[in-house]
Amino acid sequence: MTEKEQKEEPGKSTLQKPLRLWPGILAVALQWVLRYGIPIIFPETMALGVFGGLIFGLVILIWWGFFSRASRFERWSAVVLMVISLVATSFFIDKSIATAMMGLMFAVYSIPVMSLAFVAWAALTRFLPTKYRRVSMVVTILVASFGWIFIRTNGMDGSGRHDFDWRWAETHEERLLEQSDIEPGLLPSTTVTKDAAMEWPGFRGKNRDGIVRGLRITTNWSLSPPVQLWRRPVGPGCSSFAARGDMLYTQEQRGDDEVVSCYSLNTGKWIWEHKDKARFWDSHAGAGPRSTPTLSGHRLYTLGATGLLNSLNATDGSTFWTRNAASDAGVNVLNWGFTSSPLVVGNVVIVALAGKLAAYDTADGKPRWFGPDGGSSYSSPHLASLKETTQVLLMSEKGAISLAPEDGKLIWRYSWPTDNRILQPTLTGDGDLLISGDGYIGLRRVSVTQGSGGWTIRERWNSNELKLNFNDIVVHKGYAYGFDGPSIACIDLKNGKRKWKGERYQGWLLLLADQDLLLVLSEKGDLALVEADSSRFNKLAQFKAIRGKTWNHPALVGDIVVVRNSIEMAAFRLPAGGEDVK
Repeated sequence: MTEKEQKEEPGKSTLQKPLRLWPGILAVALQWVLRYGIPIIFPETMALGVFGGLIFGLVILIWWGFFSRASRFERWSAVVLMVISLVATSFFIDKSIATAMMGLMFAVYSIPVMSLAFVAWAALTRFLPTKYRRVSMVVTILVASFGWIFIRTNGMDGSGRHDFDWRWAETHEERLLEQSDIEPGLLPSTTVTKDAAMEWPGFRGKNRDGIVRGLRITTNWSLSPPVQLWRRPVGPGCSSFAARGDMLYTQEQRGDDEVVSCYSLNTGKWIWEHKDKARFWDSHAGAGPRSTPTLSGHRLYTLGATGLLNSLNATDGSTFWTRNAASDAGVNVLNWGFTSSPLVVGNVVIVALAGKLAAYDTADGKPRWFGPDGGSSYSSPHLASLKETTQVLLMSEKGAISLAPEDGKLIWRYSWPTDNRILQPTLTGDGDLLISGDGYIGLRRVSVTQGSGGWTIRERWNSNELKLNFNDIVVHKGYAYGFDGPSIACIDLKNGKRKWKGERYQGWLLLLADQDLLLVLSEKGDLALVEADSSRFNKLAQFKAIRGKTWNHPALVGDIVVVRNSIEMAAFRLPAGGEDVK
């Protein structure tokens, strides 16, 4: 028998040289380190990891096709089968995987999985007879590819990690819809409370800056922990809360209905709800509204993820008026929905539809004005008084813009183009602004001045030492506290230099200004207490508040902190106290 016949005879070991495995093993090891290892340590390298995962997938194909020493049949049949099976699978995967990561998720995840499975097959079967090697090769490729048909993603976290589940598994929303235990609570008094501490008007508090004054708490939670008042399931959505007295408002999804809900702050019991036939879903955050209700007088204003703007009676949920603001403004729904929380200034309510502001008369909902189109934006309008001029600010794809609230006339604009801005502008307290590039780009401090020649915007510094993603910051005593990637950090407002970097909360901040404390709600649902101290990071306390990925800002009504995500919500009474931390 010739050497060639020995090589090709099925079921027998061949005399050809052994497989050259080390390049494939090295390539797949580097692929997984780049794709999954390094981004865990350095989250801002996620894009590099994604790109590296795809490139090393190509490297593995080149190794197998040209340098592996496998038989010609095994080399090219494997390459063809991998390509065909992955392409075929892409037609049958779940929508959550097909649309995630701008439609790239299947390629981004399946190629490293296929690479690892294939290299493992090559290493583990190298001594098997040819017939068994080839059968197991086909099985490995098909399983690594077609296996994706049976799973879905429930969304991803702030670091790009997805929550996988079986495709047929019941969702939390489906389980919630099966429950029938919602019973109306007693309607609280319709009197508007005069106690400012018992009111949380909407997104990030009174001034949309996350700063709370007039509250002092005990910081030793091991001796005096926060007391849970209630806990209950909630429909999906990224909304936070508005509250007044005992009435707590939020937005959630219930099947085909986008729901504005009112609950009792003290008991968590359902009081009323308003429903709109609308549903928005994306594969990252899931279903539901993204905006937070806004309280003004006896009215509650809400913006749905598809652009429906409501003016509701805050007492019983009855409707004063409804507008399709997206249609009015001629703006299409963004990839991640409309996220703006309404802003009330005088007799107008203002919302951001992507990068375009729209104002409506609070009395009858008639359009008052529309601002210029700033491209994409997931930020909310922000009220500011700069140089004694009241103005509404908006961060968008093109930069920052300032408009007059009464008529929408342009006051000034600042160009800093970048995609998908999410965060709010932040006032420094001395007339300057902090604006973020988002997406780990960095932070700028700009001065806004008015002279005889008009408004002038000048950059004071640009810092990459607080690379914000979608987590807003708070300013306190000359320093800014926020998140550098997932890690809480502090920078000096004088120069943008970082003072310290702490634990990885990847969350949301409230500042208890009277006590120099940061109340942190982490992405994992933990509540932590951290000193607002520029000299050091010091965590004072932490406990698990809610389970699941948390992309919802906390609210603080008096001494009651309310938290939620797309699974559950809960209220805790913070322990009364007043001792200084230092």
